[in-house]
Amino acid sequence: MVVDPTLMCELLVGLGVVDVVGVEERSNGSLWVTVRTRSERPVCDVCGGRVWSKGDRPVGLVDLPVFGRPVRLWWRKRRWMCADPSCGVGSFVEQDLSVAPQRALLTSRAGRWATWQVGRLGRTVAEVAEELGCDWHTVNREVIRWGDALLEADIDRFGAVEAVGVDETLFWREGKWKTKQWCTSVVDVRSRQLLDIVPGRTAESAASWFRDQSTEWCKAIRWAVLDMSGPYQVAYDKVLPHADQVADPFHVVRLANHSVDLVRRRVQNETLGHRGRKSDPLYRIRRLLVMAHERVDDRGKNRIQGLLRAGDPYGEVRDAWYAKESVRDIYQIGDPKLAAEFTQQLSGDLQDRSLPPETQRLGRTIARWATQITNWHLSAVTNGPTEGLNNLIKRIKRAAFGFRNFANYRIRALLYAGKPNWQLLATITPP
Repeated sequence: MVVDPTLMCELLVGLGVVDVVGVEERSNGSLWVTVRTRSERPVCDVCGGRVWSKGDRPVGLVDLPVFGRPVRLWWRKRRWMCADPSCGVGSFVEQDLSVAPQRALLTSRAGRWATWQVGRLGRTVAEVAEELGCDWHTVNREVIRWGDALLEADIDRFGAVEAVGVDETLFWREGKWKTKQWCTSVVDVRSRQLLDIVPGRTAESAASWFRDQSTEWCKAIRWAVLDMSGPYQVAYDKVLPHADQVADPFHVVRLANHSVDLVRRRVQNETLGHRGRKSDPLYRIRRLLVMAHERVDDRGKNRIQGLLRAGDPYGEVRDAWYAKESVRDIYQIGDPKLAAEFTQQLSGDLQDRSLPPETQRLGRTIARWATQITNWHLSAVTNGPTEGLNNLIKRIKRAAFGFRNFANYRIRALLYAGKPNWQLLATITPP
């Protein structure tokens, strides 16, 4: 047991390499702890000669709370000057990374703790700042500093990836007219790991990220998942020509549902001359038409048939509805070869001139994406993890960072969903 008052005070401060000069209790309940380092007199980094002391100056740092009380660490940093007049180094201030990095606002241990709380546990910056007794910007700056250093040090953050998915998400709205600014998420859809976020949603923005990766890493990718997006298809064709592309099943079925909705709206307007109202037959079944057929009970099926007879005089909505269910049947087939044959036959049938123009357009789209659609039967991968991570990082963005700072948005999302090696946090040295 330590009984010496000086040693007990230094033990409570817990830095080891410093002497505790004094402790002051402030009127707001916080503690001010003044320390100075015990390092020996240094030598000049340029000429290696002796240096003279120019005194010290206190530098305030936010430290971890002690016994529930906020702490400010006042570090008396010594200033030195080279004794050789011909040396151009002039004066310099001592640095000790065990206490704090250069130009830091938090001590090293407080910076690591804040980065863990915000990045790993998903707490908001405001919550951590309140616990430390400082403002939002102070914590945010150090989280970015330590988080960026952690991601740079973790060179093996993601290994070989078999299936990769990309998807766009709205970053923020810019200017007077609220112009949408987008970014692209790159995700390992097998392990559900966020690999990176790049600005923009063009083919070049996605392709540039893959070009920055090693050739060996890109060659290991077997499946490239997308949501039937033309720009992302172009990006995959450019940088991953060897990978088989997979169209996300959810977006394929959603496209079929949208086709039904377009036919219903057009027929509604042609027959009654106005948009849907709650008493109109087709409007009353708008939700039942896009539901999966097996989820509709007998009462719902009778309702569909009866209201189609009342509001669909030429059977166009009925044909679109049957077409939608036929598209869903693609994913009920277990044999990949049979699924490919069924998809090719279906795309031709849907382009029949007797069908509504919206359904014909759906058939042409399925014919164009037939290979990507049926590749799902071989890969069994979807873009669901990418969509889920997009929703997650949207919540992170609203909770922690401003909408306009893409660097903050990217680092915070990668800390939370990118699965970095958090053991490196205790060993890194931020710039």
